[in-house]
Amino acid sequence: MAQRPRRKKRKSKPPMLLLLLLLVVIAVLGYKYLPESQQLAEKISGDRTGTVSQLKPETRPTSLSVGRLNSSQAILVRLKDQKILMGKGSEEKIYPASLTKIMTAILAIENLPNLQEKIRLSQATFQGLYQANASMTGFQPEEQVSVMDLLYGVMLPSGAESCVGLAERIAGSERKFALLMNQKAAELGMNHTHFENATGLHAENHYTTVKDLAVLLSYALQNDLFREVFTASRHSTPPTNKHPGGITFYSTMFSVLGSSKIAGGEILGGKTGYTDEAGLCLASLAQVGKEQYILITAGAKGNHDSEQYNVSDALAVYNSLGKE
Repeated sequence: MAQRPRRKKRKSKPPMLLLLLLLVVIAVLGYKYLPESQQLAEKISGDRTGTVSQLKPETRPTSLSVGRLNSSQAILVRLKDQKILMGKGSEEKIYPASLTKIMTAILAIENLPNLQEKIRLSQATFQGLYQANASMTGFQPEEQVSVMDLLYGVMLPSGAESCVGLAERIAGSERKFALLMNQKAAELGMNHTHFENATGLHAENHYTTVKDLAVLLSYALQNDLFREVFTASRHSTPPTNKHPGGITFYSTMFSVLGSSKIAGGEILGGKTGYTDEAGLCLASLAQVGKEQYILITAGAKGNHDSEQYNVSDALAVYNSLGKE
């Protein structure tokens, strides 16, 4: 009698639920051992301020001359189409000084949606700032300040304690916040930039180029709140636990600009910067005719007590546009 062929035993398959649980465990363990920078980077809000576009060289000649500029590095960009109209050492390494705070402000806007949230500025927030002769907003240790007031404190008087307070709230420390700054710079294509802090105080490994800063400012200006803060000349806070009458601060750029005018337009806003190593710097926005332009300059000789050659360079460049 012929024997029946033996059936192969089917290998039992693990239940689907077990497989799913295994995948979850692998994912959790994988995240746990990610580099700290990558974990922090994932904290950045999924809502982006706007599109990231590459700067484009101008296709027609321009009558603007860079020879007479006091600044050793400069770049002029037409905002509408991102065309570079003028460049001077635009890809040379510079120290950005307080132009760093453009990145600090836009990251704070993207990560802190509740502008009325109160942040307590601890004693640690101020550590080392006075010794470094950092520019300050005027807040005090243990003062409770809203996110909105800190943003104005960052951009107008260039307050270091406002920067550190926001950085600590977002990332837990200024050092960890710098990881987010570098992640954002990479996302924007700022390939010649590295940040070490939120304030722009000098550090050898804290550097950029005026071209990278133009990319950053172009991006940030797509955000309505950033533009509002960047173009303000003054801001007054409501009463706080340390300032019952509030505190008023003023834009460092508009304070220097005074009543100066440009042909056929106006300077709408800006952020100054200075350290001994960076020289006088300026990032500005202007309307000339029907167009808006941004100008980034760095490396001008002088200091807080000298003529502000960064501002006089901006006036010269924008006036040249108005006369074209």
